[in-house]
Amino acid sequence: MPTIGPGSPAPNVTLPLHDGTRIALADLWKEHVVVLFFYPKDNTAVCTKEACAFRDSFEKFVEAGATVVGVSSDSDASHEDFAARNRLPFLLASDPDGSLRKAFGVPKTLGVIPGRVTYVIDRQGIVRHVFSAQFAADAHVREAMDAVRAL
Repeated sequence: MPTIGPGSPAPNVTLPLHDGTRIALADLWKEHVVVLFFYPKDNTAVCTKEACAFRDSFEKFVEAGATVVGVSSDSDASHEDFAARNRLPFLLASDPDGSLRKAFGVPKTLGVIPGRVTYVIDRQGIVRHVFSAQFAADAHVREAMDAVRAL
């Protein structure tokens, strides 16, 4: 599995979005800095806390020129429910086969739980910041915002 770190080119993967559309990650980074956060599962305590923290800071990310995308293995239907229930204004991508996680080298915690990792990708497609912490949901938002502002 590749390890994607600061200075690495981001993989140009296609994101299957919760609204049924698909978009190339490169199409997003051409327009905005991208905050791509991988989380284990919709509607779980820490994942909901993280998603809501990104929601609460979403306008600040937009003002700073960034877009936010959350990724988990959940289905489009689960993502639609999760987004509606928590009023999430950002995109959610489904990764049921784990190919997006593999492309970024997102590790599993204890070899079982999908990892929680946030990547900040600049407008040239270069990863500028990576933050990994399984239980520090709020820290992902702070780390991402600091990285976006530094760009």
